[in-house]
Amino acid sequence: MWRVDEFARSLTSSSPATVAAYTSDLRSFAEWAARAGVEEPAGVTRVLVRRYLAFLGTRRYARRSVARKVASLRRYFHWLVRTGVLAVDPTVGVSAPRGEGRLPRVLGRAELEDLLDGPARRPAVAGDPWQTAVALRDEAILELLYGSGLRVSELCGLRPADLDLKRRLVKVWGKGSKQRQVPMSVPAAEATDRWLRHGRSHFVRDETPADAAFLNSRGRRLGPRDARRVLDRAAAAPTHPHALRHTFATHLLDGGADLRAVQELLGHASLQTTQVYTHVSKERLLHVYERSHPRA
Repeated sequence: MWRVDEFARSLTSSSPATVAAYTSDLRSFAEWAARAGVEEPAGVTRVLVRRYLAFLGTRRYARRSVARKVASLRRYFHWLVRTGVLAVDPTVGVSAPRGEGRLPRVLGRAELEDLLDGPARRPAVAGDPWQTAVALRDEAILELLYGSGLRVSELCGLRPADLDLKRRLVKVWGKGSKQRQVPMSVPAAEATDRWLRHGRSHFVRDETPADAAFLNSRGRRLGPRDARRVLDRAAAAPTHPHALRHTFATHLLDGGADLRAVQELLGHASLQTTQVYTHVSKERLLHVYERSHPRA
């Protein structure tokens, strides 16, 4: 009746995580609406949507979570109007709370060096081919996440054919199946070459996909949770894989890179998304000033 599955299939340009989030949000709204006596989208009014937002507020949802739920409803009802199911979109004119606007975490220089080169990341591997292979894989993952600013989903989806190690280029399939080429740092290219030549074969099983550049311990394509575990083992403090992408972008801007060049490297559809890193850089400059200037 709510056609949630049909709506989900229409989200061809969205990532699986986004589709899952929208689906979950809509099912939760449908359950709440049913308790209010509304059994189908045609019964939803702007007043009802606002009542739902008030309900979410009483349940102490974070503003970012409420904003995402509103985005889910807007996308859904816009789709219903576009497909002729509804004549009026009840979410028009409904304002969502602004998110907290948290700036992305950026790793400090010493923290980054410890993550990429520190002893915690390099286990004792003498005489143990499996541990050696794990170390080679983990090194390549960390270097690529920072050296090329990849999203974790992009790294997990890499194929050996996407990695041009001689020219130090990686072909990436980003959000909305958009393709871009990103340079690889020298350490990233060298680490990836060592993994493909000397480490990957130790992970291969009968069911291993031939087109997966990175594998988990079961011989399957590396997943986001696998990548997170790599960082958990290597980092001294809890570090999300996306922090390496944030650090990549911020270091480029700190070094004088053009904002539009950074946008292209990150695969952002909108320059506005990239501009958050200029705020990060300003915060860092202010911190350096206050710490270093004698009259700050």
